[in-house]
Amino acid sequence: MNVKIDTREKFHAITINESVLAANMTAELDNYLIKVQQNGVKNVVLNLKDIKNIDNAAAEHLVKTQQSFYENGSSFVICELGKEMERSLDDAGLLELMNTTPTESEASDIVQMEEIERELLDDIE
Repeated sequence: MNVKIDTREKFHAITINESVLAANMTAELDNYLIKVQQNGVKNVVLNLKDIKNIDNAAAEHLVKTQQSFYENGSSFVICELGKEMERSLDDAGLLELMNTTPTESEASDIVQMEEIERELLDDIE
């Protein structure tokens, strides 16, 4: 799988440079996610701008991955889904379970807001 990883202050932006995201590619994606989390930056923005087709198993894996990130106090935001991708995920009932934004900039904003929210909740506890 061809990916590009950009390291930012609060997150890693991972762009998948493929036209299809299939279930058999999710293990390799997990390896990338593990590597970036080991670098101390725990939040990930997954840019899917080049993905034209995703199978349901891969989409379900992304939902589970996102849930795992949030359970571990990290953010996982998916951005730049094409209209066809959004329609396909919506038809499968998965889009509403995903934290998605139209642009990587908006995904960055979500990560920053969630970081602030976690800090505030830690202060309250």
